Amino acid sequence: MKFAWIDIRTVSAEQREAVVDAAIHARVDAIVDNDAERLATLPVTVKRVYVPGPRAVPEDNHDLTVLQEITDLDGLGALRARHRDGEPGTAALVNVTDDRTLRLACDAAMSLPNTVVQFKDPTKIPLEIVIAAADRSEGRLICQAADVEEARIIVDVLEKGSEGVLMAPRDANDVFALVEMLRTKTPDLQLSKLTVESIEHLGLGDRVCIDTCTHFEKDEGMLVGSYAHGFVLCVSETHPLPYMPTRPFRINAGALHSYVLGQDNRTNYLSELKAGSAVLAVGADGRTRRIVVGRIKLESRPLLGIRAVSEEGVEVSLIVQDDWHVRVLGPGAAVLNVTELKKGDALLGYVATDKRHVGWPVAEYCVEK
Repeated sequence: MKFAWIDIRTVSAEQREAVVDAAIHARVDAIVDNDAERLATLPVTVKRVYVPGPRAVPEDNHDLTVLQEITDLDGLGALRARHRDGEPGTAALVNVTDDRTLRLACDAAMSLPNTVVQFKDPTKIPLEIVIAAADRSEGRLICQAADVEEARIIVDVLEKGSEGVLMAPRDANDVFALVEMLRTKTPDLQLSKLTVESIEHLGLGDRVCIDTCTHFEKDEGMLVGSYAHGFVLCVSETHPLPYMPTRPFRINAGALHSYVLGQDNRTNYLSELKAGSAVLAVGADGRTRRIVVGRIKLESRPLLGIRAVSEEGVEVSLIVQDDWHVRVLGPGAAVLNVTELKKGDALLGYVATDKRHVGWPVAEYCVEK
């Protein structure tokens, strides 16, 4: 679980009270300030992080986490000694400007309970190095972000990101936006066994390939269907084909009218997707992850209609390109060529109870057939 440290040092006096209230209400991990008296007024439910001036660490700091900037190994050694002596709330701030300070940040992240890093340059390569160095340490790595968008990038670096993000918000809305972004995680899905009822050759129509910015695993694909209440797990082109190279970034998804299941239980028509759209990769075990569309490839091809039914009797429909190299997944991540499907074959899919309006679930009467 990622966490937020909210820095109120530069928040305007007009916004500070609202920002603090938002931080407490949103249950951020810590509030950062250079005013010890102001920190003393905060409830014990939030960590209070004090940033002193040069060498101005208060003697009575047992209720505070002191964030001390270090610039060399001597400073790091002093913090290590305080940590070894059992002093609570030891934290280092390292401003990474060159190779020397990058190595200092790595050393701090490997040996201290909390290390905050800020980077002079916009490249995230130094952060990758610090994350890798601290990967097996027990300490927590916190990276400074200028805004929520930069925070979003930070938490995806090396698919792991730093454990925490330090940000100075402009107002309370920034606090809530940051916390919501850090909490966002695509949940696992409970996939269902579907039994094929019929296969039908439909003739020419428009189908969509989704080319993503991600390399799929062999048991991953996307959930696609003609109805909002039922989807089939279409596999990626990760598996070898006899007449062309694999395209492990691609899903030959289906006819352009089809729904694809995305984040937050929302659907999109395949025709709506474009470069930069967010979609959901789904594994045969139900795990999910957010991925990004690189492009959409729409072409006219012969189409094949697949009708299946869940064990609860819910009918599911999928229309795909009528070609042997188009595949779906069955139980156990079995890879099935659609043109070889027959009545009684088992597929993997997902059954939803929601009806849809512009992709969002809604409780209303709706019949799809």
